[in-house]
Amino acid sequence: MAIKTVFTTGEAAKICKVSQQTIIRCFDSGQLKGFRVPGSRFRRIPRDQLFAFMRDNGIPTDALESGKRKVLVVDDDQELVELISDALDRDGRFEVRSVCNGFDAGMMVKDYHPDVIILDVMLPDINGREVCLRVRNDKTMDDVRIICISGMVEEDKIQELRAAGANDFLGKPFDIEMLLQRMSRLLDMEI
Repeated sequence: MAIKTVFTTGEAAKICKVSQQTIIRCFDSGQLKGFRVPGSRFRRIPRDQLFAFMRDNGIPTDALESGKRKVLVVDDDQELVELISDALDRDGRFEVRSVCNGFDAGMMVKDYHPDVIILDVMLPDINGREVCLRVRNDKTMDDVRIICISGMVEEDKIQELRAAGANDFLGKPFDIEMLLQRMSRLLDMEI
C-alpha cells in the first residue's frame, strides 16, 4: 500500500500525539493548512502540510515518516502470531513486532511504544490482566490501545480485563478480518 498522502484530523492528532480538538483548532486558525471535503465539513490535511506543521512545532516526525501504526502481538502461539503478522503486513498500514511472554511484552512496550497491543490473556509467565495493569499504570502509555484475545470467554473474566484497562476483547478462534476491523476502530482508521 502506498504511503498515505492525506490525513483526517483524527489521524493527524494520533500522529502528532495531541487531541483531535487541538488539530481542528490549528486547522481553523490557519496554523495547519489543509482543505475541506467539498460539500461537507470534513477537514483533510495533506501529508506535506502535516509534516511542515510538525516540524514547525517541534513534534517528532518519525510517526509520519513510516506512516504505519505500530502493533505489538503478545502470544505464545507461534502459528497465531504468524497468522496475525502476515495479515497485518499484507494490509500495509501496520508495522508489527511480537513477543511470546508477559515479561518481554513489558520491556517491548516501553521501547517500541506501540499504537495497539494484541494481547493473549493466557501467557506462560504472567496473565494478560497483569500486563494490562502495568501498561495502564504508566502514564506515558495512555494512548496505547489493548485488544485482549483468549479462548476463555466468561463474561466476568472479560469484565476484569476491561477493568484492568483492555479496550477490546476477542474470543479465540477469531476471524482476522474482525481483528482488523476492531483495530481500525480503536485507532480511528478507515476500515
